[in-house]
Amino acid sequence: MRRETLERPCPGALPSQGRALSPEPPFDAPDAYLVLEDGTSFQGRSFGARRPSCGEVVFNTGMVGYPESFTDPSYRGQILALTYPLIGNYGVPAEFAAELSTFYESGRIHLEGLVVSEYSQYHHHWTAARGLSDLLVEAEVPGIEGIDTRALTKHLRSRGPMAGVITDKPSASVVLPPRHLVSEVSVSEVKSYGDGPKTVALVDCGCKNTIIRSLLSRKTRVLRVPWDFDASALDADGFLFSNGPGDPLDCKATIDNAKKALATGKPVFGICLGNQILALADGGRTYKLKFGHRGQNQPCRLEGTQRCFITSQNHGYAVDTERLPDGWEPWFTNLNDGTNEGLRHRSKPYMSVQFHPEAMPGPVDTGHLFDEFTALL
Repeated sequence: MRRETLERPCPGALPSQGRALSPEPPFDAPDAYLVLEDGTSFQGRSFGARRPSCGEVVFNTGMVGYPESFTDPSYRGQILALTYPLIGNYGVPAEFAAELSTFYESGRIHLEGLVVSEYSQYHHHWTAARGLSDLLVEAEVPGIEGIDTRALTKHLRSRGPMAGVITDKPSASVVLPPRHLVSEVSVSEVKSYGDGPKTVALVDCGCKNTIIRSLLSRKTRVLRVPWDFDASALDADGFLFSNGPGDPLDCKATIDNAKKALATGKPVFGICLGNQILALADGGRTYKLKFGHRGQNQPCRLEGTQRCFITSQNHGYAVDTERLPDGWEPWFTNLNDGTNEGLRHRSKPYMSVQFHPEAMPGPVDTGHLFDEFTALL
């Protein structure tokens, strides 16, 4: 793949208003391979950490927002392929300084590996502190570039989700060890944020920073509890079950505790995995999507209206609307494939969405749902 050295500005270019174009130190790029469990192999070049890594291979269609995506706990255990053709050109922000960092969704990278068409050694952005490859090396996450990500995406769309490995060999066995992903990304003890007059018990199944910031900006106190914590025992005004990785059926303790939260009659809100948890807690059913929804431009219709919202999504499972719990009804529907994107209870203050109203990355068209939830407290 051709690389052009940017030694002088283009004719007529305006002076830089931010950091200068910053090349990372030159690196040799040994061959690397992405090998899927069905035997399909893609050859590319290594960047980031140089080690083999195995995970479920998924794709994201977003154009921007890779620092937020890499630190989204919902990607735990996955090798992420980005379909946008040039990645790394705006670098990455400074280190994970604050617990609720503005530019990152958690305090670490959760990917098992990164797959891109072309990695840019040059980055230019006023927030950039270093290059993407440097961040991956520090996090010990391997990357592979020079992959035909369009062909890979079409393969995954037609064959369904599958495991894969990034390796230096053109063929390899692909075996995913059993893992309880939610327990790996949840907090291990109760944490408190803010001092608002109303308290939300946030069940952390892999919560993104922006969910907490969205609650704090609405003057609530947030008690962040582990995934298997009985939040109903707390003196809280409402409950929020967060996003997170993996199959919701692996979260039996969370489902059992969600039943107790629903039994209190207090307001309950679910986001992404939390949507599935609430459905299962009240007798519903979930299933795995053929290739999932991961991107920033998923259209969703508000049921009973013609209103369409563009949403940010990252999930591989959905709620079966043929087996909805008693009293619940569809709230939002995906206009691409007709799958469920949210539920609400007809008579009780329970609501949940499959997409991410907090976005990061993506549009905030549905950010008002946090207003609806906090108004119920």
